[in-house]
Amino acid sequence: MRGVDEETGEYRGASRSQQRREALEILSLGERLVALTDAQLARLPVPEELLPHIRDTRRITSHIAHKRQLAFLAKQMRRQDDETLDAIRDAMDEKGEAARREVAAMHRVEAWRERLLDEGDQALGELVEQHPEADRQALRQLVRNTLEERKRNKPPRAYRELFRHLRETMLPTATDADPEDGDEETA
Repeated sequence: MRGVDEETGEYRGASRSQQRREALEILSLGERLVALTDAQLARLPVPEELLPHIRDTRRITSHIAHKRQLAFLAKQMRRQDDETLDAIRDAMDEKGEAARREVAAMHRVEAWRERLLDEGDQALGELVEQHPEADRQALRQLVRNTLEERKRNKPPRAYRELFRHLRETMLPTATDADPEDGDEETA
């Protein structure tokens, strides 16, 4: 029962406003879960009993029916313990943090590429100092080819190859599967 405890003078439970904020936060979490792909959802610690409700919510396309099903999903999620919901939130936030770290790493690689093109051998010396495994000769050749491409207004093939080489040198865990994420537009 909500109200003030007569013995201690403390509130017995959360206010209605706080309960509503918590319910809306769970509804928002449900919307985020529904927006994920099956592969992304499989990586999260989502309880088995919620998966059919998430699939049903995805399946329904009618606006009002989708909204109603989403509210039902949130109701089912509120039945879960706080530790389960916190684990789901943490896993989703970790994914966001990892993506931000990856983007920051790509920006560092991009900055080194521009520095190599602008400063030449001085920047190359600093790069090799920080990353001793870097192939100085290959980098120097790629910088020379990129500058020649720019001078002749050719497509930025060497520019992209320089990025790939720097990415492999600076980020050994990065895969070559994903392209430079639109870096060729800066050429």
